[in-house]
Amino acid sequence: MSVKKYIQDNQEKFLNELLDLLRIPSVSADPKFKDDVFAAAEFVRESLEKAGADQVELCQTAGYPIVYGEKIVDPSLPTVLVYGHYDVQPADPYELWDSPPFEPVIKTTPRHPEGAIFARGSADDKGQFYMHVKAFEAMMANEDLPCNIKFMIEGEEEVGSEHLDIFVKENKEKLKADVVLVSDTHMISLEDPSVTVGLRGLSYMQVEVTGPNRDLHSGTYGGAVANPINILCKMIASLQDENNHITIPGFYDKVEEYSAEYRKALNDAPFDLEAYKKELDINDVHGEAGYSTIERVGIRPTLDVNGIWGGYTGEGAKTVLPSKAYAKISMRLVPNQDHKEISKLFEAHFNSIAPASVKVKVTPHHGGQAAVVSTDTPGYRAADLAIQEAFGKKAIPTREGGSIPICSLFQQELGLDPILLGFGLDTDALHSPNEHYGVKNYYMGIETIALFFKYFKEQANK
Repeated sequence: MSVKKYIQDNQEKFLNELLDLLRIPSVSADPKFKDDVFAAAEFVRESLEKAGADQVELCQTAGYPIVYGEKIVDPSLPTVLVYGHYDVQPADPYELWDSPPFEPVIKTTPRHPEGAIFARGSADDKGQFYMHVKAFEAMMANEDLPCNIKFMIEGEEEVGSEHLDIFVKENKEKLKADVVLVSDTHMISLEDPSVTVGLRGLSYMQVEVTGPNRDLHSGTYGGAVANPINILCKMIASLQDENNHITIPGFYDKVEEYSAEYRKALNDAPFDLEAYKKELDINDVHGEAGYSTIERVGIRPTLDVNGIWGGYTGEGAKTVLPSKAYAKISMRLVPNQDHKEISKLFEAHFNSIAPASVKVKVTPHHGGQAAVVSTDTPGYRAADLAIQEAFGKKAIPTREGGSIPICSLFQQELGLDPILLGFGLDTDALHSPNEHYGVKNYYMGIETIALFFKYFKEQANK
């Protein structure tokens, strides 16, 4: 039996196992799901053992455990380190889901006529990292594992991978490999398969603006005492100018300006602007002047408010002048922008623009560096060859707007470029209600990952 046939014969089993994993609400950001996060780690540990991995263990950290496993078939063969994460984003607001977020259902969509799995974590990242476990199982079942393999599946990616850098730095020998393989990104489409070669970094902040020492009657005090919500809105609005250019002093000092040739090549990737707007139900796109949509999400930094609150938000009216207002703000960063430096620039600027009528507190949450990888490596060539065999087309190198902080850590600490072989689509509603992942994408991913191992052995030995 071939690896491909094993995958085809076990599709239903592979799908049901993923559905079981998706039923575990492993939300790392919310302490009330603590036991569920540990349960997900145990599920992954058992899955690796059943697939044939050795030395499987839950590596404890100050936060949630890292699941490690390996299969060394021959020390002389190249080694592939697989990275993924079993934690998921919060599912809030639950009322906007068409079906419960942790009760996976399969429904057809225009993009997924063969069906898509609707559940939190289906595309980010349970559905994607679990493809590697199943590809490994298929290769082991056929005694056809061309390379050594190591797994490192963490439980804190959605909260900044705070403890992963410590683990990597303390376990360099354990994690020694020839390439890192990551499936936590998307491709253009199944018709135009792509490999991500660039990710943005991240600086995530929370701000608090305080006015009076208690909530006040808005009639008695309104107009005489600063309203923190009004002030906060004005401060946030000032962070970008009329061209949507970020106004923080020094913010762009290290931002790379690309050549016209590079920008043209980037924009040559298949992209339908009208379909993009229709999919999002927007009349027009929005962003930094002078750049295309592809450039805005791939090679330019951003600043966005991710949440804002304060005062009375319940049913009916309550005429209150609030004591406090809050916002969560994220900045997506590009290569050479250090997330710690940007966080300091933001904090200094935000404090400087606050009027004397309020007090401001800025709290950094988490961040990470941007990462760009070369297309001239054995890993990229293996990914391209695997995609050519599975999809019948060459891979298109693309740059993605999301952030995976661990990628730059792999480069710095292990000296390895990650191969970002993702199979989701940008329409899969990551971090949103009704997140979903195509069933065909899942199966195609398993097949392509197995092919990657075959081609990486060839390319690494050239």
